Amino acid sequence: MIKAVIFDMDGLLINSEPFWQESETKVFTSLGLDVNKKMFEQFMGKRIDEIVEIMYEMMPWNHVSKAKVVEDIVENVIQLVLEKGACLEGVNKTLTDLKKTSLKIGLASSSKMKIITAVLDKLELHEYFEVIHSAEFEQYGKPHPQVFISTADRLGIHPSECVVFEDSLNGVISALSAGMKCIAVPEKDAYNLNKFVIANKVLDSLNDFEIAQFTDL
Repeated sequence: MIKAVIFDMDGLLINSEPFWQESETKVFTSLGLDVNKKMFEQFMGKRIDEIVEIMYEMMPWNHVSKAKVVEDIVENVIQLVLEKGACLEGVNKTLTDLKKTSLKIGLASSSKMKIITAVLDKLELHEYFEVIHSAEFEQYGKPHPQVFISTADRLGIHPSECVVFEDSLNGVISALSAGMKCIAVPEKDAYNLNKFVIANKVLDSLNDFEIAQFTDL
């Protein structure tokens, strides 16, 4: 029986993936690195510090610390969120419908808490979530399951009684590894779209979600 719903944030509540790509492109190219869209899609769902570490291992740079690179990308993303951030289709409807039920609602994101706060402030969504958790406080980010397990624990719900909404493949893997059900809402043009069949259900958008679908998971 489903007792809690946990939402990812980037790419699910807000179309922030272009903000991440723009910010990462700006910072990485300033370091002389080559980046491309397929690379970014593989990074989706991962923490920014882990992405920077991977990039450094692939194409090491000099003179700028990895911590400074992370900071610059994060600050660029926050600026773009405040300038352009908007809810994705179906977000308000889904959260409003869920809020009318007895289900607990949490948010578990790979983004740093300062970005989560900026997004929820911009979109005016704070009131919907009983628990808000960032993978920055875990030893490992997605696809490791700990961020979802910790969120369930804070909600007081066993992982097997939780369903996760995710847009990234790394996030889907993380949710399933946590022993949770997962509804995927991937980007329509994601290059790895066929791999989302591992999710319990795949939707084109949150507009397609109905609470009755939980009985089919």
